[in-house]
Amino acid sequence: MGGVVVDDNPSGVKAPDGGWGWAVLFGCFVITGFSYAFPKAVSVFFKELIREFDVGYSDTAWISSILLAMLYGTGPLCSICVNRFGCRPVMMVGGLFASLGMVLASFCTNIIAIYLTAGVITGLGLALNFQPSLIMLNRYFDKRRPLANGLAAAGSPVFLCALSPLGQILQYEFGWRGGFLILGGLLLNCCACGALMRPLEPPKKAIEEVKEVKDKKPKKLLDFTVFKDRGFVIYTLAASIMVLGLFVPPVFVVSYAKDLGTQDTKAAFLLTILGFVDIFARPTCGVIAGLKWVRPRCVYLFGFAMIFNGFTDLMGSMADTYGGLVVFCIFFGISYGMVGALQFEVLMAIVGTQKFSSAIGLVLLAEAIAVLIGPPSAGKILDATGRYMFVFIIAGCEVVTSALVLTSGNFFCLKKKPEESEAKDITEIKEIKKAEENGPESDKAEPAEVEQFLKDEKNGEVLTNPESCV
Repeated sequence: MGGVVVDDNPSGVKAPDGGWGWAVLFGCFVITGFSYAFPKAVSVFFKELIREFDVGYSDTAWISSILLAMLYGTGPLCSICVNRFGCRPVMMVGGLFASLGMVLASFCTNIIAIYLTAGVITGLGLALNFQPSLIMLNRYFDKRRPLANGLAAAGSPVFLCALSPLGQILQYEFGWRGGFLILGGLLLNCCACGALMRPLEPPKKAIEEVKEVKDKKPKKLLDFTVFKDRGFVIYTLAASIMVLGLFVPPVFVVSYAKDLGTQDTKAAFLLTILGFVDIFARPTCGVIAGLKWVRPRCVYLFGFAMIFNGFTDLMGSMADTYGGLVVFCIFFGISYGMVGALQFEVLMAIVGTQKFSSAIGLVLLAEAIAVLIGPPSAGKILDATGRYMFVFIIAGCEVVTSALVLTSGNFFCLKKKPEESEAKDITEIKEIKKAEENGPESDKAEPAEVEQFLKDEKNGEVLTNPESCV
């Protein structure tokens, strides 16, 4: 508990933008990879589970849905834990939960027990790792934060490309029980990543000031004052609309290719193409977002990424060949990577460091509702129409709508007048100059005293070198 005070609201601590921050970035890379790729990688075991428990595909698909729901829906709980105990202990406990869930799942005898173990317990463990890792990344990086966010977000496609083949190998060699047990052991690496999240130490003087402030004002475990920020409200609304359609195309693109008569292996290769492009798109977008001219306008770059993604979905609805779907996956991977690299960077820029721990929890809770609505509703549309075209069109319209909400809301509701800021700066400069000119007479030294002070002891001449002239 001694590190909790240091980890909490590090006032007066400048982000190092390097040093140990690179170790924190590596830990965040691994945690992001496990959090986003693990729900998809578990799907390789679904056929074995169907055969073992005599259930349908929709029954096993609930495992991934519960994992994602726990990852997003427990956002406020994670915020409360971080604000109460700090990031490092929460992440290490979360790593134990994530591993324990998969280990217990390897001994389950029915599908309901797997929902509770691999779904709820492992999902909670991943959530307790994902959110604190982003908070620590925000504290360790400031000037290089867009690049850091882009590199950390690249963990998702990298781990997806690695965990899916690994899951197939484990299933073939050890069965689904042995595979779950080994994956549970791998998730213990989350504890090691949590140990990397060393709290920033403020100066000694700042520690005393922070203690005095905390004694006077109690800490809020979940700060709802972020809703007073119009920028946060606009972002939350836009992100919730975006998530309705953002995850739909990757879910249906493989079945879309199979419906066109493509072989199973070639159809599955579409996700590999998408993930490979995504790996390079995220850090590249992070570099672009960190440019001096682009960073103040990062919100509009995020809006462009969403519009790009939405129009890619609309163009994908017209694909009627395997080659057309390959082109769609390339452009979708670029736009999807841009969105992934910018979504938390924009939120950090809107709410700041101190309120980010509460803001991200509330945003993830809002997105959790959309995650549970989006893909299932798209599946119902597909069942009703029998055509993938309408699924892609609706997904594209939802993402484009979210971009319009974000950019128009930011432009009309949050734009500051440059004339007012310039006038304020000019006034402050004038006041500073006036204070310097009209300083107290007691502070002014007499010319004779200055000359006597500057005289050399040997020849009595006045020294004019820079060292003596203050």
